[in-house]
Order: sequence, then structure tokens, then C-alpha cells
Amino acid sequence: MFSIDYLNDALTPWVIVIVGVVISAVVLYILKKLIMHRLRKLTSETRYMLDSLMVYALSLPLTVFAVACLLMVVEALLNYTGLLANTGQAYGDTLIKILLIMAVILFVDRITMGFIGEQAERHENFKNSKTILKGISRGIIICIGALVLLGTLGISVTPIVASLGITSLAVALALQPTLENFFSGVQMVIDKPIRVGDFIEIESGEQGFVDKIGWRSTWIRMLPNNTIIMPNSELSNSKIINYFYPEKELSVPVEVGVHYSSDLEHVERVTLEVAREILVSHEWGVDDYETFVVYTAFADSSINFTVMLRAKEYFNRFWVKSAFIKALHKRYAEEGIVIPYPIRALNTRQESATFTPPITDI
Repeated sequence: MFSIDYLNDALTPWVIVIVGVVISAVVLYILKKLIMHRLRKLTSETRYMLDSLMVYALSLPLTVFAVACLLMVVEALLNYTGLLANTGQAYGDTLIKILLIMAVILFVDRITMGFIGEQAERHENFKNSKTILKGISRGIIICIGALVLLGTLGISVTPIVASLGITSLAVALALQPTLENFFSGVQMVIDKPIRVGDFIEIESGEQGFVDKIGWRSTWIRMLPNNTIIMPNSELSNSKIINYFYPEKELSVPVEVGVHYSSDLEHVERVTLEVAREILVSHEWGVDDYETFVVYTAFADSSINFTVMLRAKEYFNRFWVKSAFIKALHKRYAEEGIVIPYPIRALNTRQESATFTPPITDI
């Protein structure tokens, strides 16, 4: 009987703690869901970006804050039941402080990352520098948060800050290639020789679309759908042709040759009619472009000229040129305009040959 009463007396405090923790956890979970649901409903009725961003950033930090609140409840219950020692209370208070600081750091980090991502969708400058800005911002937030956390734990941050000068020199020497790539990326973001989405050609001859300008490397997606990953330092020192700068539209020259007996005025008129028709009807042609013909040479077999077309993007020029060549070939056949084959004339009189039989002794 004594042992049963003793067991009941020993179990009662733990039952109180366990029941209290379970009830508190359920209440905190329901409160978080209700708060987030209400906030999402309120922000969905507004047209502002910042309030929706704050609700997005609040979700995970609120969970961490709820865990800290639950630890406070546990600590209070253990104190009430007399199960918590002084050492355990000190550790509990420290853990609660760490969780609260982490909640603040998470909130600031998420709202900063969300703001940069949102601005990247609206402004070209943020789009090009999104990756680098996120890296720099996250590094600053983590460093400041770590210093605040160390100060909260009673660790003096003054010696740490003082030693950063010597440490940073050693780190800079050890990470020289990485830092060179990082600052080359920052330079490209500021100078903007290329932007995300641009179609470029680098000095080694590869062509492709810029997918990402990172803090260490730039990703270029080639036309076969593979990717070149170039260090920023090499790309910044390379010659680059940007086919999207200053604008995406570009001229498409087409070389044509007609027979020497052709009426050149008639040839030019027919060619321009076909060119204008293609530019208006083709989905990638620039319909308001004033196309023109320039005669360039008296070639060996034909009179050559260049027709200047206009495409909306570099990648579209192949289809515009192909459609124009097919339409021009058909129209020339209807108009009787001849595109000659290469011709070579042999002047046998000028280059006559005389056969002389060999002399033999009889």
C-alpha cells in the first residue's frame, strides 16, 4: 500500500507536466493556424506586396516562436511541480533566448530574400543581380545574428571583431580565386555587359542564353540545351557579343545573285515585294522595317546583291531567312528571273595545244 501511494505521488507531477505540455502544444498549433489564416485572408484583399511578403516571412519564425513558448510552459510546469533544478532552469532560459533570436533572424532573412525575389520579377537590375544580392544579404544577416546570439550567451564579441582584421587577410589569401570570381560578378552586375535572358557569344565561340549570374560563376544555356558554367573572372575578361543589346531586334542580310542579262530594276522591285511580304506575314519578322537591296559585286557568274531583313531576336533570324529564300525562289521562277549556276568558259583558241610526235632514230 505504501509503495502504491508513493508511486502515485511520484507520477502525479509528471502527469501534470505531460498533460500540460500536450494541451499547450495543441493550443499553440491552433493559434498559429488561426493567426496565419486570418493574416492571409486580410492580405489577399489588398493590392500591396509588402503585407503579403510579411505574412510569407512570418510562417516559419512563428513556428520557432511557438516552440520557445512551449519551452516556457514546460519550464513553468517543472517549476510548479518542483521537478526543475537550478541548473536545468538556466539551460532552459538560454535555449529559449536562442530560439527567440533565431525566430527574429529567420524573419529578417525570409523577408529580405522575398523582397529581393519580388523586385527581381519587376525590375531588370534586380533580376540580373538577384543571386549576388541574396548571397550578400544572407551573409550580413547571419553575421549580425551570430554576434547578437554570442552577446546574448554572455560571450564577448569585442575580441572576435578585433581579430576579424587578421583573419580576413588570411581568408582573402586562401580564397583569392573565389573572391576574384565574386567581385567579377559584382562588376558585371553593376556594369551590365550582359543580363539574365540575353543571348551572347563568348570569345571562344560558344553561344547561348544567360540563365544565371551567380556569385562565383555565370550559367549560359546553349542552343542544344546544354549549359556552359563559366567563372565570372574569365567571363569578365573575355570578349562578349551581346545580341540582345541595345535591343533584341537585329538585321538579317541575305546574299543573292542573278544572271547578267537580268533587268536589275525589275529584280530589285520583285525582291523588295517578297521581303516586305515575309516581314509582315512571318511571326518573327519586324513588319515596319524598311527593307532595302544593295548591289555589291560583278561576280564570276552573277551580279550579286544583299537584301536586308529584320528579325525580332537573334535566334529567330534563321526562320525568317529560310522563309524569305523559299518565297524568293518561287517568285523568281514565276517572274523568269534566273539565278545562274557557276559558269566556266574554256578558250581553246587562245590556249591552243599542238601535238608534236616524238622523234625516233631509224
